[in-house]
Amino acid sequence: MTKKRLTDLLIRQLEAPKQGQLTYFDEALPGFGVRVSQGGSKSFVLVFGQKRKLRTLGRYPDLSLADARKKAKQVQGELLATPETVDKVLHSISFSAARDRFLADSRKRTKASTFTEYQRLLERHFEYSKPLELLNRQDIMGAIGVLSLKPSIEQHAFVAIRTMMNWCVRHGLLDTSPVPSLRFSSQSRSRILSAEEMKVVWHRAEKVGYPYGVLIKLLILTGQRRGEIVGLRRNWISMDAITFPIGFCKNKREHVIPLSAMAKSIIDGIPSEGELLFPARGQTETTFSGWSKAKAQFDEPLSIAPYTLHDLRRTYSSQMAALGTPIHVTEKLLNHVSGTLSGVAGVYNRYSYATEMRSAIEAYETRLQALIAPPINSVLSAQ
Repeated sequence: MTKKRLTDLLIRQLEAPKQGQLTYFDEALPGFGVRVSQGGSKSFVLVFGQKRKLRTLGRYPDLSLADARKKAKQVQGELLATPETVDKVLHSISFSAARDRFLADSRKRTKASTFTEYQRLLERHFEYSKPLELLNRQDIMGAIGVLSLKPSIEQHAFVAIRTMMNWCVRHGLLDTSPVPSLRFSSQSRSRILSAEEMKVVWHRAEKVGYPYGVLIKLLILTGQRRGEIVGLRRNWISMDAITFPIGFCKNKREHVIPLSAMAKSIIDGIPSEGELLFPARGQTETTFSGWSKAKAQFDEPLSIAPYTLHDLRRTYSSQMAALGTPIHVTEKLLNHVSGTLSGVAGVYNRYSYATEMRSAIEAYETRLQALIAPPINSVLSAQ
């Protein structure tokens, strides 16, 4: 099967085969193509059904490429007009059945958090009544385009549907993916919460309580990534430190941070229901995962500019800088490997900086306590 992005220029330049006929299928519209005969005539065709039946739509140039595409889509729509004909269209399964198969495989082969994110994005943003093979680029990008005002969600949704469609190709459910190759511009975020905003978020976290409010407070106190805090286990916590084991954190290294008095007090107050500090409801070995819903409910009464949980980490780093904490100590606390302790410096510098890190978090905690002290101004709307 020969597939090309059909254009008028390409069709005009197609040469007749030495014998028989040759069909060039369109990359943008599955089943649609142009057939060139030995004599040089060119006709638009549509292939459909389990037995790959072929219907001639018209001869080029009497029928233009644009009109042929419209006619092909119309024919495809007619084939889907009744439930009895759905199963006869192409050799395709439904989109939802393909999605279920992809997710079942993803559950076995990827991390639980990755599977959960794929499931959430695919089920929330992509739903088609067409068979899988009739999906085209316009269908996919139409769903993506709806999310254009939310760039982060737009990009994550695109990656999820692209991953699923590539999986379908590898497993023989599709001949080619309808998802185009796109690159999203990646703009570095610079959002840092102000002192008043941090106060508002902290007191909202106190009101919300366990689990999400406690997660927020620990993110503010430690500057760690959300996946690191939500995955905390009791046997990683000593009287004065948290030790993240090798392979758990983003850079796969063991990561030890001092535990401040405030953080220790918060952790001690978490219900003791198992090894995980933040298990999913009714689970013992699955961590809390309702981030989007919980954050929406958490932020609803807040009259502050939109922020992400990662902005809390950036704010932590900025507060450390304001306190005069050396950058290499801050990077050690944040478990960064691409800064002053990267490369050769990281290989030869094995000093733990435990003393310097403890001094830094004690200074930060003192600053935070002053920052969150009442009264709270009107940034927090009535709850």
